Amino acid sequence: MNRDRKNSESILSTANNLRWEIGENFHDTLMESIYSNASSISKRSVSLPAEKETVSWEKTLDKILTSRYTGFPIMFLILAVVFWLTIEGANVPSGLIASFLLDTVYPLLKSFSAGIGLPFWLDGVLIDGAYLAMAWVISVMLPPMMIFFPIFTLLEDFGYLPRVSFNMDSIYKKVGAHGKQSLTMAMGFGCNAAGVIATRVIDSPRERLIAIITNNFSLCNGRWPTQILIATIFIGAAVPAYVAGIVSAAAVVLIAVLGVVFSLLVSWGLSKSVLKGEASAFSLELPPYRPPRILQTLYTSLIDRTIFVLWRAIVFAVPAGIVIWLVANVTIDGESLANIYINWVNPFAFILGMNGVIFLAYIIAIPANEIVIPTILMLTVANLGLAGVGAGNGVIFELDSISGTANILIAGGWTLLTGINLMLFSLLHNPCSTTIYTIYKETKSMKWTLVSTFLPIVMGLIVAFFVTQIWRLIASN
Repeated sequence: MNRDRKNSESILSTANNLRWEIGENFHDTLMESIYSNASSISKRSVSLPAEKETVSWEKTLDKILTSRYTGFPIMFLILAVVFWLTIEGANVPSGLIASFLLDTVYPLLKSFSAGIGLPFWLDGVLIDGAYLAMAWVISVMLPPMMIFFPIFTLLEDFGYLPRVSFNMDSIYKKVGAHGKQSLTMAMGFGCNAAGVIATRVIDSPRERLIAIITNNFSLCNGRWPTQILIATIFIGAAVPAYVAGIVSAAAVVLIAVLGVVFSLLVSWGLSKSVLKGEASAFSLELPPYRPPRILQTLYTSLIDRTIFVLWRAIVFAVPAGIVIWLVANVTIDGESLANIYINWVNPFAFILGMNGVIFLAYIIAIPANEIVIPTILMLTVANLGLAGVGAGNGVIFELDSISGTANILIAGGWTLLTGINLMLFSLLHNPCSTTIYTIYKETKSMKWTLVSTFLPIVMGLIVAFFVTQIWRLIASN
């Protein structure tokens, strides 16, 4: 008892001494500070008719970035700069990685295989098939993702992406979707699998499902090289040389814009049919602008996104490489499985303005869009029996010369119509296997995974059919 009393007296004595040190006006000073801070906050947030509005750089920037007149042009300009940096910045590192994996490691593996006497078929399956497919995916996919994802995360950290969502909200609301779908669509331009994962920011299950199904209409970085190459070879060649570059670039941008249009149209169709419902209320509080956190951004974008997505792509690309080698080397009555399929599909493909090589390439290159062009070149050379080009049946390759690539494609019967239809079909075809697997993981539904897979294919075939018929009708008159 005595000890408790002494402790109580000590505490009271200490409190009394502190009170005299602080002063008699402490309570008044504290309350004045609280009211002063509240007044300062209200002055920055509230403007009265009789008072001049408080101007700050944040408000000025918001007026520019969210204006109905300047918001969209700035948004398209920023996205264009991001895409340009991604494409241009990836050229050199992609070339270096490809040179190491294809020009250095690949010959070493072939020499090692020959040295230990590996059977022809095992050498082909493991090195010409599995390894080459993996090498192509890494060299083409890794550098763009290492550029796109950090920039995208920096914009998110700075506070710009919520402004994009604010700008797009009214458009997506009109088609029965969610304003945040614009963010997942933008993420899909880097990688559709990452875009599907990004739909977690949408709370409504119905609207999230719409965003997942339509994310494939965003041109991922695996499809940009195909678009640029085909536009350069066929569309650029169809116009005078001094405007070829501008026209080719404009054609690629047009395809990307068409992807956004198809995304809106399909979102509207789904919201009015199988996913009927009203767009949910979207209350968005624009966060303050803040300096990006560089180290956290690099970790988030490189580890959580780039490495995660790349690993999934590699896992699916290896079996694809094996299949590519097998269909080019397994024969029936002296003819390869690839040639049998190509010759069988050619009449149907002709109606759609394409050929059997394209169809087969897109089937066996489902694991990764990055290997579509190398696969098309290999199949074309094998089907035509061209000598001195490529490294053998089932060995995918790509030429450094655009003119050399053009010569192979033209020898395979490609025309301007074929090039246009390939660009459209590259936009409107099934997602890669990494994205398909991600869709299933996110939806836990085989039904919606199949819808997400086959809906774009059906749309691509229909669009190619009508473009071809109109083209030939005009050409015949």
